[in-house]
Amino acid sequence: MNKVTIATRGSALALWQAEHISALLRGRHAGLEVELLKIKTTGDKILDVPLAKVGGKGLFVKEIEEALLDGRADLAVHSMKDVPTELPPELVVGINPEREDCTDTLLSVQYDGLSGLPQGARVGTSSLRRQSQLKTLRPDLQVESLRGNLDTRVRKLMEGQYDAIVVATAGLKRLGLSAPKSEILGPPQFLPAVAQGALGIEFRKDRPEMAELLAFLDHRETKIRVQAERGFLAGLEGGCQVPIAAHSQVAGGLVLLTGFVADTDGSRAVRLDNAGPVDQAWDVGAELARKVLDAGAAAVLAEVYAREIKH
Repeated sequence: MNKVTIATRGSALALWQAEHISALLRGRHAGLEVELLKIKTTGDKILDVPLAKVGGKGLFVKEIEEALLDGRADLAVHSMKDVPTELPPELVVGINPEREDCTDTLLSVQYDGLSGLPQGARVGTSSLRRQSQLKTLRPDLQVESLRGNLDTRVRKLMEGQYDAIVVATAGLKRLGLSAPKSEILGPPQFLPAVAQGALGIEFRKDRPEMAELLAFLDHRETKIRVQAERGFLAGLEGGCQVPIAAHSQVAGGLVLLTGFVADTDGSRAVRLDNAGPVDQAWDVGAELARKVLDAGAAAVLAEVYAREIKH
């Protein structure tokens, strides 16, 4: 194989991720030519509506998967938090490179961190998960929907449209973006999205040569953690637009997982832990989902879906 085509979204962050994988591939396989195929997804086209109200899963991957299925592309590089837990039967996310920082970061022009924000401060985020956790910690905040690519969101903050915004730390690191003031929001107080900071490389199952070409990029601990967190998400039948969070660690042959489900205003939250062998990571997540649902999350999620997605 002397040429590979990578399907990617056209945002600065998506292109960084695709270029990153391209550079690693070319560094490993001498003479390999790598081409990027930029694709506009449904999630990229609808920018004036909160993601939760757009509804559906796979808003940022469906059109890219179609390019894999029809042969226009050989592989796709995704942010794993955008990838639905159910894939088309012909495809597999076979490779997870080493995970970047999974935390969130609060950015502000003039305020030091979450506790430094004034009463009723305007905080921008596109994520119901971030909104619910912000409301749990600071019920007084005015949390407003903030859509757009990462560079667009930071620009809106710098223009003074918000007192602060909350975004993924990994994206800031990858694009070299910052603001005058920042604070990391991470576990145990603030849990990330499922598989946040992790990349996934997707390709057709009937292309074993792709698995071989990419094998050197696969990172075992990342794969275990992503499996556990996605098992939890699958058990809840949730997408990335729901107030669901998870955080995993690997220690001594075990995967340790914390799962969180909340109402959008943070008034009701269920948070539980589970652990199990690393080779059963998905099942550890699925079992935790059952426990969380039984502990009251089923009612919370039913209300969130009814209110956020159907109206």
